[in-house]
Amino acid sequence: MPDLTGQVAFVTGAARGQGRSHALALAAAGADIIAIDLCRDVDTAPYPLATRADLDATAKEIEGLGRRVIAAECDVRDGGGLDDVVRRGVAEFGRIDILVANAGIWALGRLWELTDEQWQEMLDINLTGAWRSVKAVVPTMIEQRRGSIVLTSSVNGFEAGAGMTHYVAAKHGVLGLMRNAAIELGPYNIRCNAVCPGIVDTKMNDWQGAYDMMAGGPGGTPQDRRDNAYGWSAIAGRGLLEPSSISGSVVFLASDDARDITGVALPVDGGHAVLPGSNPNPVREV
Repeated sequence: MPDLTGQVAFVTGAARGQGRSHALALAAAGADIIAIDLCRDVDTAPYPLATRADLDATAKEIEGLGRRVIAAECDVRDGGGLDDVVRRGVAEFGRIDILVANAGIWALGRLWELTDEQWQEMLDINLTGAWRSVKAVVPTMIEQRRGSIVLTSSVNGFEAGAGMTHYVAAKHGVLGLMRNAAIELGPYNIRCNAVCPGIVDTKMNDWQGAYDMMAGGPGGTPQDRRDNAYGWSAIAGRGLLEPSSISGSVVFLASDDARDITGVALPVDGGHAVLPGSNPNPVREV
């Protein structure tokens, strides 16, 4: 495991799922953690989001690893709130070396049926929230002349996904943000990369709409979700990926082991990106 002893990592969306896994992996590697999460639901996410109790549980696990932690409720759509948490982190820990901009939501909806609210909330959280998080930590990193930023995109940062236009647009945008950040921040010895997960076993895709999508129609079940996930991977035995699999890549990209890597979009998807595709239901007559 890379050694992050003496470093401080800021992780957004840290209360559960991939964010909690990333925070714990960074702490296990030696970093102190600033963990934030919204800790309430949003109108357009069709599943319950994390709670304050979830965030507190993350903090307790970090402390159990012998690391210091700040756990704060903060909305990545609130630039002032992010600035406040950064100031608190620097005041208590003296520095911020790593940002993992992981906070995000997922939802379904055909592009012509999406409401303005559904479109805007998805972009505000998944894309603008990532930009605001970067913007908040960069002044400290510039002053240090050191930093590593890891953004969470998706395989949908590379490819389309029927019925999730707003999500796909946001995750494509995250890769554009990452590449431009790598160019603009490189002269200050700050690196920026992205991880692009496949289908990961988290609450984000554990709800009825996701079951139906995986089943190919209404009436899907949790078992459909689990069984059909195997079709997303090229490697034997890979279905729903464990969050810890993504975390290993996050820790690597954050660490000095990746000191010469910037501007990279790294798929962690069981080989999903190399699978050949075809239209399973072509329209033969119009």
